[in-house]
Amino acid sequence: MDDTERSSLVNSKGAPDPLAFDHRLMDLMAEISSQAAAASSKFAVGINNSDSSGIYGLVQCTHDLSESECSQCLQGQISILPRGKIGAQIHVASCSVRFETSIFFATLAISPPRLCRIGAFENTCKSWRIIMIIVILLLVAVIVLLLVLLIHFRRRIPKGLPLNLVKDQEVITAESLLFDFRTLKIATRNFSEANKLGEGGFGPVYKGLLPDGQQIAVKRLSKRSGQGLAELRNEVVLVAKLQHRNLVRLLGFCLEEEEKMVIYEYLPNRSLDNFLFDPIKRHVLDWERRYKLIEGIARGLVYLHEDSRLRVIHRDLKASNVLLDENMNPKISDFGLAKLFGMDETHRNTSRIAGTHGYMAPEYVIRGHFSPKLDVFSFGILTLEIVTGQRNNIVSCDSENPIDLVSYVWHHWNEGTTLEVVDQSIADQCPRHEVIRCIHMGLLCIQSDPSDRPNMSEVALMLSSFSVTLLAPSKPAFVLNSSMRSQSEESRIDTDYQSSERHNSNQSIYRPSGQSINEVTFSGVEPR
Repeated sequence: MDDTERSSLVNSKGAPDPLAFDHRLMDLMAEISSQAAAASSKFAVGINNSDSSGIYGLVQCTHDLSESECSQCLQGQISILPRGKIGAQIHVASCSVRFETSIFFATLAISPPRLCRIGAFENTCKSWRIIMIIVILLLVAVIVLLLVLLIHFRRRIPKGLPLNLVKDQEVITAESLLFDFRTLKIATRNFSEANKLGEGGFGPVYKGLLPDGQQIAVKRLSKRSGQGLAELRNEVVLVAKLQHRNLVRLLGFCLEEEEKMVIYEYLPNRSLDNFLFDPIKRHVLDWERRYKLIEGIARGLVYLHEDSRLRVIHRDLKASNVLLDENMNPKISDFGLAKLFGMDETHRNTSRIAGTHGYMAPEYVIRGHFSPKLDVFSFGILTLEIVTGQRNNIVSCDSENPIDLVSYVWHHWNEGTTLEVVDQSIADQCPRHEVIRCIHMGLLCIQSDPSDRPNMSEVALMLSSFSVTLLAPSKPAFVLNSSMRSQSEESRIDTDYQSSERHNSNQSIYRPSGQSINEVTFSGVEPR
């Protein structure tokens, strides 16, 4: 037995009643030292609760000591414990002792109640029973809490929600993007009409204010929309990975109480069409602003097609899907119809023709072929709209013979009267060479053969450098006979859904009336 090398630690704080405390301490240490010496583990702990405060003790010997040697070693250390202090520990090579007024060991390590003796340690037995009851109650409380959390989480997942949305790893790893339905309900004032910003193809969009003062835009999927769930998944998975100054920023989503919502940054100037086609607001868009809009939209598409880690085709670029921030900077939005595109792919086929009438390229409408050149075509149409201030469907240059925007611009381009198509609100202020170059570029983007169209990085170069020579554009593929449809019509087309699934008054579904690869035809399409 070796007790020559000794280390000790002492709590300098004194006990309130030193004499009574020391008496209780010695009783406790004597009891547990005899227990340790007799036990095969050479270890014992105990509690003395005979007064208002408890004393917790621990003693231990090395296993090579006999009962008498262990008892002798422990008694030697107990005899030199400091008096009147609320805690101390002494360690030698063969044994150690420790006491504190707060528990420092696991309660389950205390010897069973049968080791208690009548008299001084009767209160210790009672404390064991109390501690065991507390432990059991805590375990029950933890189990109940876990069950409540499980039930709450299950309620947050709407019934009938496809497993590929709930289990999609991209969504699961984006838990930080998950919004609480109650928070959104308060933020939008219970989705009041006063907070309504507009109505999209799959439901309304509301303005909201979070408790921290941040403004948000909440896109609420219509409960009756059969198509919208796939588009919501598309937006969450895609837009969460896309970060660019000319793309709208996704803040989160909500899947709770049968609700499906996407939350975006709030852009105070709403969408481009609210300015471009409004006879009063259009004056805010001087030529400098319009040119910056064209440049910004082009940069956003270059990012989607070439610079992001995902190659994305938007498939529904139009004025209403370009939002404007407080400085009138454009941000492309609404990725519900977007498609991922392989880096090595040149084009892909689909039997589902979805998009907005007038913005879709001919190879997509007729044969179901899509590629980044589909977005280039839409960008060309949008550029012509920005320059002319006219919607792409009808330009009323002659009340008896109205024609579509493409035919209108192409006619003046061939006649050498290109400047006549410029929006009259900016006609006197815009540089002639910039306007003609934008129209020229727009016509290049809407050429019939997709291989003749420039890619978006080439378009961006055309806009940033006037030293780049532009080729002569070829004639657009077809013109839309606008006398066969209304001025305000702007329709999404999706051949895989019934018209009953559309609830927006500005949208409709066209059904085939003839034969083609994708069973899509349009009355009023005339080849040129």
